[in-house]
Amino acid sequence: MAWLPDKAQDMLRRLSDQLYGAAEMFGRLDRYVDGQQHLRQLGLAIPPELERFTVIVNWPRVVAESRVDRLDLKGFRVGDNLKLADDAWDFWRSSGLDEDQTSYLDFEVFGRSFKTVENDETGLHIENVSPIDILAHRDPVTGRLDAALRRYRDVDDYDFMSTVGWRLYLPDRTYTIDTNYQVRSVVENPLGIVPVVPAYRNPRTTIPLHKTWPRLRGTSALTDVIDLTDACARDLTNAQVAQETHAVPQRGVLGATKGDFVDDEGNPLTTWEAYFGRIWALGNPNAKTFEFSSSSMENFERMVNLYARLSSGVTGLPPNYFGLAADDAASADAIRSREAKLVKSIERDQRTLGRQAVQTCRLVAGLLRGEKAMSAFDDADALWYDAGTPTVAQRADAVTKLFATADPTGRPLMPREMAWEELGWGPEKIARAKKLLESDEEGWMQGYVKPEVSDGLRSDVADGGAKAGERPETAQQSSGRPAGGDMAA
Repeated sequence: MAWLPDKAQDMLRRLSDQLYGAAEMFGRLDRYVDGQQHLRQLGLAIPPELERFTVIVNWPRVVAESRVDRLDLKGFRVGDNLKLADDAWDFWRSSGLDEDQTSYLDFEVFGRSFKTVENDETGLHIENVSPIDILAHRDPVTGRLDAALRRYRDVDDYDFMSTVGWRLYLPDRTYTIDTNYQVRSVVENPLGIVPVVPAYRNPRTTIPLHKTWPRLRGTSALTDVIDLTDACARDLTNAQVAQETHAVPQRGVLGATKGDFVDDEGNPLTTWEAYFGRIWALGNPNAKTFEFSSSSMENFERMVNLYARLSSGVTGLPPNYFGLAADDAASADAIRSREAKLVKSIERDQRTLGRQAVQTCRLVAGLLRGEKAMSAFDDADALWYDAGTPTVAQRADAVTKLFATADPTGRPLMPREMAWEELGWGPEKIARAKKLLESDEEGWMQGYVKPEVSDGLRSDVADGGAKAGERPETAQQSSGRPAGGDMAA
């Protein structure tokens, strides 16, 4: 074993301190998305006997998962190179990334996601890494990624946050380091690029000045809804207590003793049996009963609705996502109107995550096929399914009209394959459609092109009888006469 070079050692310590410093922020977001925040964290003094009444409304999870549900990658376009695009998508699918939504959820919850391109004894593969365990560093002058540090943890261990190893990614090589900061292995990076691809949600030209250390890039989608979630939790908890104490009419009795509350057989009733009894008939003439009127719970409902509408406004999610009934007609236009802000925000996320996916495939192409294949991805795009919710009929009608419209030369305004993409078809479905169309066209042509049949009037019959569909030259050769007639003589 050996020690890291001094410069690499300084980078490891700097990034590891920053990673440890971000643990509290990531832990808070992690608790909110799982609905595990507690009221004592909200500044409320809840007695132990009332903890059963606490209610946590999990709007942060609604926000995160509703956004992730609209992030579906369907393929790649690499300029005009269909073969390279198909190979990139096949490798992406073989790595399980077409179904793995974990990096998208990290992107929405933590405001960042990371992919690494690893080349080990099992081969080349892409891996999603949680932002809790990885951090990237950019050169302050060039802005280029010049280092990344990954922490390894035994997540199945009792002390699951304990570090068991590190991996330091540099442009020229990758170091695997143990907990004593000694190098266990070194892998050269032939491309001279850090094999880590980060993506940051809603980044700014600079990290906001109000952010305290460790000052990380990226904005969580939960940021604007956390305080409203806390306020709603307070309101619901107060409503739970009020429901038990004020929503039901309270009854009381004066001038009675405990012995006055007996059953038909004269046995004393317990306190709860006496309180919840439907009929109070007391033999004590001095006993007086009374009842307090119940309190209305409408004020709690109004506040919950207010918080829900505010959450809808800051997140762009329609109000019905937060439990509110839709206040407009359930038409396709109304749905699109409610989702306009959300769809635009998701489309920005698609562009950011699409660049990350393309850059990841670019690294893979460079490692597998060299710089020429790598440079082809400079003109590549990630293809996504529509982030909105248009009906199939509306989408098909719009695409059909564009395809049917012809330019001055009579060609369709929209090519057929582009029309398929606009319909939301993925590369596999488009390839299958092209194959089926080619098969149908071949069958159509065979129905119109028939073999030649001899009618007894052609001269080649007298010259030796050409078979049906056989060219005259072939018939002459088969009869022993030279091809070409008199010119051959």
